[in-house]
Amino acid sequence: MRVARIAVLLSLVLCSHAVFAHRLSPAFFGLTETAANVFQVQWKVSISGGLAATLEPQVPGGCSLSAAVRSYVVEDVRLQHAEMTCAEGLAGRELEVDGLPLTQTDVLLRVDYLDATAFNHRLTPDAPRVVIPERASSLDVIQTYLVLGTEHILMGIDHLLFVLALLLLVRGLGRLVMTVTAFTVAHSITLGAATLGFVRVPSAPVEATIALSILFLASELARRRIADARVSAQPPQSLQTEDLMVRFPWIVAFSFGLLHGFGFAGALSDVGVPAHAVPLALLFFNVGVEIGQLLFIAGVLMLGWIIRRATLPVPAWWPRATAYGIGVVAAFWVCERTLAIL
Repeated sequence: MRVARIAVLLSLVLCSHAVFAHRLSPAFFGLTETAANVFQVQWKVSISGGLAATLEPQVPGGCSLSAAVRSYVVEDVRLQHAEMTCAEGLAGRELEVDGLPLTQTDVLLRVDYLDATAFNHRLTPDAPRVVIPERASSLDVIQTYLVLGTEHILMGIDHLLFVLALLLLVRGLGRLVMTVTAFTVAHSITLGAATLGFVRVPSAPVEATIALSILFLASELARRRIADARVSAQPPQSLQTEDLMVRFPWIVAFSFGLLHGFGFAGALSDVGVPAHAVPLALLFFNVGVEIGQLLFIAGVLMLGWIIRRATLPVPAWWPRATAYGIGVVAAFWVCERTLAIL
């Protein structure tokens, strides 16, 4: 598998979007029914990028705010709380977020009713409004969190760089399958444990450690390329002292996968999960993450196959440039996220 032929191009594309690494963009618009036709309203939106100044949820017709809006700022997030009364109920009312068509983000809408049912929906720039149905279904939860999981992994540039480094390091289809499977199992464990409340880990150290894991793989990749260049000049016995990453890459992938799972859980907690359907939302968010990961891996392998078929010349310095490119970006993230902790 000569994916190194396309690794530099992918690295440049991914690194050019580094500012978006591991950020889940959707805002959150939640309504919780506390009494008949009375809803506690929560609005959560990122301040960076001007989203907080652009997006504004609208009070639906036939409803009114029955208490003053309370606003808070926590790190980069603006939180607003209010109480809304809808005399004839919320079903059939249109909910809209003004300014959404001017952005490239989504809004996760969730309505929790007294009878423990809920309605989940994604508002997008192309569809910034929705009419609340009479009866919500589990299909809404599945569709919403499946898409959120897929979008998150495909927008999480740090996760993609980690997977790309694994693809470049692991040799042999069997080892690659075992390594990717170990990474998947590990982050599924910690994603579930953190979302269900069994484990709580601060997000800032997790983000910094995720960046450090990418830096570790980049350094291993650079060392591997340098060692490969010297193999022909060394006796065969020198190859008997393989390191852990060479012999047991799935162990390394599993260990770092646990960290990445906490990162996924932090992203999921930003938008929350419906109380009545936590297992369903968690399951399909995780399925979405796996779909996005497999799409990325398939894309890398497909591009590698195309380039091999085209017999395009590849400069000898490409693999090493890829390692250094990934390492530079990861080092930047390590410094940035460590400073954020301090």
